[in-house]
Amino acid sequence: MNFKVASFNINSIRARQEMLANWLTENKPDVICLQETKVMDKDFPVEYFQEIGYNSLFKGQKSYNGVAILSPHPMTPIASDLGDVAEPGEARLIAAMVKDIPVVNTYVPQGQAPDSEKFAYKLAWLKALRDYFARNFSPDQPLLWMGDFNVAPEPIDVHDPKRLLGHVGFHPEEHKVLNYVKEWGFQDVFRKHQPEGGHFTFWDYRIRQGLARNLGWRIDHIWATAPLAEKSTNAWIDIEPRRLAKPSDHTFILAEFALSAN
Repeated sequence: MNFKVASFNINSIRARQEMLANWLTENKPDVICLQETKVMDKDFPVEYFQEIGYNSLFKGQKSYNGVAILSPHPMTPIASDLGDVAEPGEARLIAAMVKDIPVVNTYVPQGQAPDSEKFAYKLAWLKALRDYFARNFSPDQPLLWMGDFNVAPEPIDVHDPKRLLGHVGFHPEEHKVLNYVKEWGFQDVFRKHQPEGGHFTFWDYRIRQGLARNLGWRIDHIWATAPLAEKSTNAWIDIEPRRLAKPSDHTFILAEFALSAN
């Protein structure tokens, strides 16, 4: 059984729900994780996506953050409490069981600046995430972790690693703590299939012709524990949605897995 998954920082679901619906209809993923939905739960367009065959689970806030998981399959919510580290009411973590696969969707804090309290919060949040995985899952069992990690892990994940090293999103302290989470038992599914550089998921709006010049970052990820990662057959980035009018500053990252039929 082919199991296709995707992750996308949509940067306002109300602004891009039609684009997303068109993309879902064309690409038909079994599950997609969304970040920065930027709507309160009462305003999430549940019926809109039901009309094209997708169920929705979501956790929202007014105007910022917000995470959701969409799937044509039944979904069962699972534990998504990060603990005392997380700011009360923040919508950055959601998880569900889809086709017997636990799926965790995160929108990791951006961090603002290395000398800021928000950066310290980002590091603490990521450290707490490893504890969350350890409490609720096992690295010996299938687990999928997707989302906007707001960290480019390797030099090939940014367009100018020498100049950008030390900036938020490509900082040694971020690399250290993200690797700490990874060492719990994750593999970077995209890198398994695409070992070369130049593949990005985010292009800053503020950089002139950033997309055309491919001045990007790979900060959106699909990671999996070994029992699931070894079943991955492909992974790629769909750059075309970033070329549309009024796009998100991110685009879709996807992966496919060959699972045993239930």
